[in-house]
Amino acid sequence: MQKYSFILLCCFLFTACTISYKFSGASIDYSKTKTITINDFPNRASLVNPLLSQQFNEALKDIYTKQTRLKPVSKDGDMEISGEITGYYLTPMAIQSDALAAETRLTVTIRVSYMNRKMPSKDFERTLTAYQNFPSSKLFTEVQNELCKLIIEELTETIYNQTAADW
Repeated sequence: MQKYSFILLCCFLFTACTISYKFSGASIDYSKTKTITINDFPNRASLVNPLLSQQFNEALKDIYTKQTRLKPVSKDGDMEISGEITGYYLTPMAIQSDALAAETRLTVTIRVSYMNRKMPSKDFERTLTAYQNFPSSKLFTEVQNELCKLIIEELTETIYNQTAADW
């Protein structure tokens, strides 16, 4: 009998106590902020990847669509993000004794402007950089798409965290 009482007590405790967490990270007051405008980021880097601008723009719009309830509008949103891609370059890394690089780094730099029409104190303009290394034994054309995907993911998450998540 005590065994059944203990089991019943445990069941009651586990069902009575619940903890809820929200991992979207957004700290937006939806009663005030309802819309967002995300302008295209043109590619103004001296070395141009023709797909980078489009891939970045789509990824940035996707992160806000998936992780917030903000309605995208073409202009004058309560929040507005704009900017440009200013750098796209390769740098040799880890020079070996034979003066050849063991790794190469792809770096992408963007300039981003954020305007919050409901809370102007949150406005900012920043330069963000992300990079990925790859072995020099591989051709850049073999790894370029995957590296760009990782870099875009990092940059869009950084923008999201600095705007919607307020980090």
